[in-house]
Amino acid sequence: MSDFTLRKLTIVIDEIHHDGGPRADPPRSRAAILALCANPFAGRYEPDLQPAMEILKPLGLMMTDRLIAALGGRKGIDAYGKGALVGASGEAEHGALWHAPGGYAMRERLGESRAIVPSAMKVGAMGATLDVPLGHINAAYVRGHFDAITVSMPDGPRADEILFVLAMAKGARIHSRMGGLELSQVKGEDGLR
Repeated sequence: MSDFTLRKLTIVIDEIHHDGGPRADPPRSRAAILALCANPFAGRYEPDLQPAMEILKPLGLMMTDRLIAALGGRKGIDAYGKGALVGASGEAEHGALWHAPGGYAMRERLGESRAIVPSAMKVGAMGATLDVPLGHINAAYVRGHFDAITVSMPDGPRADEILFVLAMAKGARIHSRMGGLELSQVKGEDGLR
């Protein structure tokens, strides 16, 4: 069926020690893995895209495993997000193919994770940036975990490629103090609170 040939894989890791205030101990970790793949639908309209999501599942699992390893293991990972940047010959809906393969891969590997996986997608040129949203894995209303990691690939996506992204973090934003639902109040029953 569809061929999402992988051209390049990149891992980006942020270690945030402070954000203008006191140093965090331990520092906050935030990371993303980027997979630059061929877009088999570039330049044409395909009425039935959904079967391609099944083809992307192994990519989602491989990326999740690599990202967890880059963050030093599962312990402490409490935020996630995903995104896709589609090359100019594609359409935003091609990026939407990543919803199930990317989101469910992270949920499978992270274990308990009830909150929706935040997502962003767009069509862009080579070197365009994508702000991948992050949210708490069990309670979407934890304000301290509302964040994003900005990613780009200088040589992609080419017009006939898609950049698939998964992101994770350990801990709230440095110096989070906007109130709302705090980690100690999370019930984790419905993915919201």
